[in-house]
Amino acid sequence: MAVTIIITIAAYFGLLFLISWLSSRGSRDNATFFTGGRRAPWPLVAFAMVGAAISGVTFISVPGMVAGKGYAYLQMVLGFIAGYAVIAFVLVPMFYRRNLISIYGYLGERFGRHTYRTGACFFFVSKMLGASVRFLVVCAVLQLLVFRPLGIPFVFNVIATIALIWLYTLQGGVKTLIWTDSLKSFCLITSVVMCIYFVGRNLGMDFGEMAATIKGHPTSRMFFFDNPREATYFWKQFTAGVFMAIATNGLDQDMMQRNLACRDAGRSQKNMIVSGVVQFFVVALFLLLGTLLVVFVERNGIAMPAKSDELFGLVATHPDVPAVVGVLFVLGLISAAYSAAGSALTSLTTSFTVDILGAHEKHDAPTLERTRKFVHLGMSAVMGLVIIAFYYLSDQDAISAVYTLASYTYGPILGLFVYGMFWRRPVRDGFVPAVCVAAPALSWCVQRALNHFWGYETSFELLVINAVLTVVGLRLLSPRKADMRITD
Repeated sequence: MAVTIIITIAAYFGLLFLISWLSSRGSRDNATFFTGGRRAPWPLVAFAMVGAAISGVTFISVPGMVAGKGYAYLQMVLGFIAGYAVIAFVLVPMFYRRNLISIYGYLGERFGRHTYRTGACFFFVSKMLGASVRFLVVCAVLQLLVFRPLGIPFVFNVIATIALIWLYTLQGGVKTLIWTDSLKSFCLITSVVMCIYFVGRNLGMDFGEMAATIKGHPTSRMFFFDNPREATYFWKQFTAGVFMAIATNGLDQDMMQRNLACRDAGRSQKNMIVSGVVQFFVVALFLLLGTLLVVFVERNGIAMPAKSDELFGLVATHPDVPAVVGVLFVLGLISAAYSAAGSALTSLTTSFTVDILGAHEKHDAPTLERTRKFVHLGMSAVMGLVIIAFYYLSDQDAISAVYTLASYTYGPILGLFVYGMFWRRPVRDGFVPAVCVAAPALSWCVQRALNHFWGYETSFELLVINAVLTVVGLRLLSPRKADMRITD
C-alpha cells in the first residue's frame, strides 16, 4: 500500500507540474500571477470552484461526521447557496467596478490605510491557520499510511510536500490554480462516486439496495428543527452557512481571485451560482458515502474510530475492501489537499505583496516579480512551520476546527465590509485595529456566557456575533455625522 500511494502521489504531482507549465507558458508576468489576466472562461472557473471549495478536510471529515451529526452539514451547504447569490449580485459587481487586484483594496478606498492593512492582516491569519489545519489532516493521514512505515519523520513529510507545492505554483499563479482546481474537481467527484460503488458492492448491494439502506439508516437524517439549543438546529446551520459563504468566499482573497479572473462581472456571477448549486450535490455524495462507511463498520464488527476523521481511511485501507478503494481514497485526498495548499500560497503571496507591502505601487515590474517570488517562498516556510506546530493540538473533527477558526478570524473582515457598504459615516481609521482585535475576544466571552447560563451551544453563528460586535465597535468610535445609506 505504501508503494502504491507513493506512485499515486508522484503521478499526481507530475500532472500538476505539466498543467502548471502549459498554463503559464508564454505568460509569466505579474498580471497572470495575480489575476490570471482576466481571461478565464466562466464554465471552467465554475467547475474549478467546486474543487476549490472542497479541501482535504472535507474529503476526510465530512464522511466521518455522519456518525455523530447525520447530514446536518447539508443544512449549512444550503446556506452556502444563498450566500453565493449575495456574493454574485452584491460583491462581484463592486469588485469589478474598482478593478481590484486584492479585494481588501476596497477597505483602503472606503476607510483608510489602517483599516486596509487590518483587513489584509486578518485574512493573512485566517488563511494561514485554516489552510494549515486543512493540510495538516492530509499530512497526518499520509504519515500514518506511508511515511511512518518507511521510517520517515513527520517534519520531512511536511517539508517535502510544501516544497513541491511551492514549485508548481511559483510561475503560474491564478491561471494555474484554475486549471489545477479543475483537475481537482474531476478527481474528487470521480473518487467519491467510485468509492460509493466499490464499498456498496463489497456490502453486496446494488443501486436500489444502497439507496434503501442509506434512506433507512439513522445517520441519513438531514433536517433538525426540534432543539434550537443544539448546534445542528436548521436555522442556526442555514444562517451560519449564508454568512460563512460570504465571509470565507466573497471576502476571501483566495476564493475571489478565481472569480475575478473571469472577463467581466456577468460571467463571474454565472460562475458563482452554478458552482454553489453543484457543490451541494458533491457534498451530498460525501455524506452518502459516510453512511455506507458506517454500515460497513457495523456489519463487519469493527469498532468505530475515536476520531470521526479516521473513518474513511479505516475502511478504505481495510483488508476486505478492494485495493482500488485505497488508491481512490489517496487520489481524492491528495488532489484536494495539494490544490488547496497551492491556492492558499498564491493568495497569501498576493495579499502580502499587494496589501501589506504595497509592492505593486512602489516597484517596477522586474522588482515586483522578485519581491513576489521572495514572499512566495516565505509563505511556504511559514505554512510548513504552522502545520508542524498544529500537529498534536486539535481533537475536534477537522471541519469543525476549520469553521471555528473562521468564525473568529473572518468575523472582523465581514464586519468591516458590512459597515463600509451600508453606512456612509466615516470611522476613526487608527482605532479600527483595536476594534477588530476586541471583537473576537468579546465573541469568545459571549459564547462561554451563553453556554454557562442558558446551556446554548453556539455553532458557526459565532461568525455573525463576531461581525455584529465589529460593526457596533465601528459605530461607537466613528465621528458624529449624519448617517446616510449608500448603495455601493
